[in-house]
Amino acid sequence: MTTSTTAVIKKLLLFFLIFAGLYYGKVFIMPFVIGGILAMLFLPFCNWMEKKKIPKGIAVFLCLLTLLLFVLGLVAILSWKISEVMNDISLLKDKTIETVAYIQKYIFNHFNISIEEQFKIFKEEKPSYSSMMQILLSSLAAILTNLILVTAYFLFLLCYRSHIKQFILKLTAETQQKEMEQIIHKVANISQQYLVGLSKMIVCLWIMYYIGFSFIGLENAFFFAIFCGFLEIVPFVGNITGTALTVLIAAMHGGNLVLLGGIAITYGIVQFIQGWLIEPLMLGPQVKINPLFTIIALVLGELLWGIPGIILAIPLTAMLKIICDHIEPLKPYGFLIGEIELKKTANFSFFKKIKGLL
Repeated sequence: MTTSTTAVIKKLLLFFLIFAGLYYGKVFIMPFVIGGILAMLFLPFCNWMEKKKIPKGIAVFLCLLTLLLFVLGLVAILSWKISEVMNDISLLKDKTIETVAYIQKYIFNHFNISIEEQFKIFKEEKPSYSSMMQILLSSLAAILTNLILVTAYFLFLLCYRSHIKQFILKLTAETQQKEMEQIIHKVANISQQYLVGLSKMIVCLWIMYYIGFSFIGLENAFFFAIFCGFLEIVPFVGNITGTALTVLIAAMHGGNLVLLGGIAITYGIVQFIQGWLIEPLMLGPQVKINPLFTIIALVLGELLWGIPGIILAIPLTAMLKIICDHIEPLKPYGFLIGEIELKKTANFSFFKKIKGLL
């Protein structure tokens, strides 16, 4: 076996060990990662307060207070709007009953299974009330535990960021410490810019979706704007899912073809503005991920951590690309994850000029 083959095998083994560790250690790693991302997001705000001679402890506490107020405010607004959406629950029930009746009739006509037998199968497969309550309580306990852990990691990572930086420098050889410090500074700055830019982009999407949905006369436009804007964090899948659900709910509430077409047109306009103006200005080309690795990141995120993994997949992949781009041995991996440079054809140059004008 040659040296190059041995090196490839070692890299593949390391790759699988990393993913096995991420999967089996998700109870510990997932809250830590969420807390770390939130801490990095609030780092510029914390640094700004410390430059204004505010003690570190008070600055960190104000960051936590700001985060909690934002989350509680968002939850309160969404709860209020969800209650408005749920006022039409009777209509949704009627539509659901009609759909179930149609499915039962279809099964009877095509599979010759009577409605009584279908109910019997459903009852046999239906979990007991006690097991459902047990699952619900265990889920609530897990959510509460994770929230406490995320809050703790957020606080302590902000408090001990200098200590962690010194630890990384102590692991590095003295001759390379200056270079390592520059790498940490670059990676931290670009990661912060990316996370802050992503947050700004979501806020812009909320505003655009709200203006568009309000203009076409969609009921509960604010709720659907927040909903669609949040799902934009998951590329390809999120934006289509959000729009499809908005169209479906609007149709179930009696929306006509003009309204449904207006939702689709709003989606198209927002996507155009996002792709050609907001993303280049707020995120920048240095964190662009090509579509292939976007899909791979989403699939691996779902396999490893479920729904939280899907939400965290793109930010973590973007941050991984930033790290790879600034560490010499890892630069080929950053190139692999990054967006492919298109040839400067006439059409591409035309769109690039429009983008420059915007």
